[in-house]
Amino acid sequence: MYQFVSEHGTCYIRRLEYIHCIIDSGGGRSVKNSVILVVDDDPKIRKLLRRCLEGEGSSVFEAGDKAATLTAIATRQIDLITLDLDLGGDDGFDVARAIRKTSRVPIIMVTGKDDVIDRIVGLELGADDYITKPFHLREVVARIKSVLRRSGQSEALAPVANGSAAWRFDEMVAIPAEMKLFDRAGAPVDLTSGEFKLLDVFLTRPKRVLSREQLMDLTGGHSYAPLDRTIDNQIARLRKKIERNPSSPSLISTIRGIGYSFTCDVQLCTDQLAENNA
Repeated sequence: MYQFVSEHGTCYIRRLEYIHCIIDSGGGRSVKNSVILVVDDDPKIRKLLRRCLEGEGSSVFEAGDKAATLTAIATRQIDLITLDLDLGGDDGFDVARAIRKTSRVPIIMVTGKDDVIDRIVGLELGADDYITKPFHLREVVARIKSVLRRSGQSEALAPVANGSAAWRFDEMVAIPAEMKLFDRAGAPVDLTSGEFKLLDVFLTRPKRVLSREQLMDLTGGHSYAPLDRTIDNQIARLRKKIERNPSSPSLISTIRGIGYSFTCDVQLCTDQLAENNA
């Protein structure tokens, strides 16, 4: 057994030969052809993750500090980053902030601390998932597959802010360019501009956990304060207008202690469908 010790905890990982066998036997969607950047100050962990992910068909690059990470992002087309929060001389949260200034590349944060505050801070900085040590490599691969699926859907939806393109979700249709929403019977739904902006944020980021601070930033609201109920109140009003049963919401889920997630599948509508609802 290999044993890797960091300042915040210990990561136990089995021998490479055994890991290779169980990874190959795992099911699920492949990460083949994805380009992944592994950021960790421990070269042994980087090597192990690289060998594992290359076995899945990914192209893998390594970085051991903030400078190398930002250089890799600037010079290569990266599909996903695994970012260890304990980088020795660099703070992982600071690295994440620097990444988010120029890129929306998916980030999976890795840490030795199972601390809810760390998870909240990471999500608020734009992390897509969180893994605590000790971890199993099979879990890492599964989480990477999940994040890549979600990010692929979000990227497909993001450009739909012009023309007559629209979103469909739970038998409802939204046309972002015209800020219009039609209910399940085809009738227009009266939304305020703030409510539509909030819906727009959810529709372009389906199945992602978003903190209240993120929602405030993405909707162009004022700075978030811990006791601020603006987002909660807007979500309560939005639920009354889009949920089948607002008292038991199934579209916008509350993630206790963190924020909210839009759990419904979102699909692109054809131009003709959008025009028929206009």
